Amino acid sequence: MNRIIMSDKIKNIILITIDTLRKDTLGIYGRKDSLTPFIDSLKDKSIIFKRAQATGPYTQSSFQGILASSYYLEYGKEKNISAKKILISEVLKRKGITTAGFHSNAYLSYYFGYNKGWDNFYDSMQDEVSDMYPFIRGNVINQKVNYWLSNYIKLKNYNPFFLWVHYMDVHEPYIGEEKYIKMVDSTIDLEKEKMFNLFKEIILKRDISNADNVELLKKLYESKVLETDNYIKELFALFGENNILEDSTFIITADHGDEFSEHGGLSHDGKMYSELINVPLLLINWNRNCSINCDNLVSLVDLSPTIADFFGVEIPKEFRGSSLLPLENYKKNSCYGESMGKIGNKEKDTDKPVYYYRENNMKIIFREDSNMWEMYDLEKDPEEKNNIISDSYSKYLKDKLCPMINRWIK
Repeated sequence: MNRIIMSDKIKNIILITIDTLRKDTLGIYGRKDSLTPFIDSLKDKSIIFKRAQATGPYTQSSFQGILASSYYLEYGKEKNISAKKILISEVLKRKGITTAGFHSNAYLSYYFGYNKGWDNFYDSMQDEVSDMYPFIRGNVINQKVNYWLSNYIKLKNYNPFFLWVHYMDVHEPYIGEEKYIKMVDSTIDLEKEKMFNLFKEIILKRDISNADNVELLKKLYESKVLETDNYIKELFALFGENNILEDSTFIITADHGDEFSEHGGLSHDGKMYSELINVPLLLINWNRNCSINCDNLVSLVDLSPTIADFFGVEIPKEFRGSSLLPLENYKKNSCYGESMGKIGNKEKDTDKPVYYYRENNMKIIFREDSNMWEMYDLEKDPEEKNNIISDSYSKYLKDKLCPMINRWIK
């Protein structure tokens, strides 16, 4: 296996996922007024994947790619993760690797089947939250990680571990803290109730009629990115305090992005455009002293195979992705994703699937509800404004995508 980011000391893998984090908020991906100063400080310790793609535009459709190396509709729409799908936690636990997961996203809870294969699993479903903060916040997640971690490594000759930490703080309702809001825009002066009203009256209604409101929401969102970057800084500090930074490899990514009127909406609905599908992906080793930029087109469906490969565990045949390492052996040049074409914060029984297939810089999208095809040249049109489906190349991409459409129907 590739040792480009690992040394003989490495024995732990930490997967950090940030809900709703747009790739274009990170300085490490080119933003000048970066919202992620700590993550950016890890540049020289990172492999930076420049073209990583999510398998879906919202949590339910994306996380089956991340933790099960599978696509959302593999066996048709199911409320819970299918018993036919294997989580990376199950794969590793069977091989004697300790597994621990800490998150506060209801869609990733035991109720939906994500508690399989964890020696320690915290999903907060029994904890009390508020309408303004409908999830456990990052500082509390860190406290729980610290309690587990500090006790675990006290064990003599502890087993290697896989730790998954998921932060929800960037996610709407965007109730920002004054400290971080002022860092984004010192002129903003809003009470939390007014921020919450923006969520109820603008985001939930997908109302983009007032550009000033959309811009204000984006700034509140950006303040939450700053806040979450600080939680990640705290998490790394915990590893430093426990003297295991150099024993660990970290993966940082997002399940999807967020829309601020780029394609006529807000939040993260069932759309397959870049603001939702393009995601950051970093592989970080404290022992590195220079960055590597990887231009391979990669998918989050490749994460679980990569994690298995790190531990020297055989990659299950059920996994749809491939190990990202060694970089020179990763030959795929295409990505695929699927979800329901929902509009609003919940899927409805009447929602129909939406799919995308990308090869190099060409991307095709199909919406089943409107029987609509779109194609974009992402090199010439990165904002996906000019639908060129009439181009002759569309037949080639349609032929690639069509076998995936409704494939579960016998």
